[in-house]
Amino acid sequence: MKIIFHEKYFNSEYAWDPAASTGRLEGIMSKISKNNEYEIITPGSAKEEDILRAHTSRHLQSIRRDKLLYELASLAAGGAILAAEEGYQGNPTFAVIRPPGHHASADSCWGFCYFNNISISLLKLFSDKKINSAFILDFDLHFGDGNVNILKNRSDNFRVKILNPDSSSPSHYLKEVESYMQKLNDIDIFVASAGFDQGIEDWGHLLYPEDYFELGRLMKEYSEKLCKGRRYALLEGGYNHSVLPKNVDSFCQGFK
Repeated sequence: MKIIFHEKYFNSEYAWDPAASTGRLEGIMSKISKNNEYEIITPGSAKEEDILRAHTSRHLQSIRRDKLLYELASLAAGGAILAAEEGYQGNPTFAVIRPPGHHASADSCWGFCYFNNISISLLKLFSDKKINSAFILDFDLHFGDGNVNILKNRSDNFRVKILNPDSSSPSHYLKEVESYMQKLNDIDIFVASAGFDQGIEDWGHLLYPEDYFELGRLMKEYSEKLCKGRRYALLEGGYNHSVLPKNVDSFCQGFK
């Protein structure tokens, strides 16, 4: 399994918020680096043309005013693109990127997000004529409004299905996800907005490590049924640093 990571993602100086807090990624990478099943690969930055497929020029320029923020947000988007390209080739891939993206819309952003990493990566594949459709599982605690705003009801014939589960127990949550996947058809790639703040020891107080394993396993099973196993995932939320590494690894073990 491929892991996307760049040392610059450790930099927490681009913003004063929980998503950028020091120590958030160190535990994840420490756990991942000890497992020979994971191959860590380093991305480059997204090009301006990649970002502009998902965002307006005005929004891009507003982020560009902060040099460090633009550098890291572009690098996160570049990591998402590399994850998408690896996933398209049949290599399950998880991108440990910062800053996150699912609250970034075409001309605005909030919630510690700046560029919409999911949208930028999928639209790159679509622009390259590799895919015509996608399924997004957004299991972050918070609704991914940016994903929906950019990718739903498009005029370019790119078709995207998005599920933000909202069940209130682990068993019903997993059943909701699988029931949705069972109804999917004609999907070219699976991608997860992988937020871990629904964890039992995080803000959501809902999902256990074994539930994250099951979410990964369902992504694997149904992507193999529908699109030759093409799948990737991008890190979004997750704020309890002591349990985040275990939850990420559990998801990856099911996903790989």
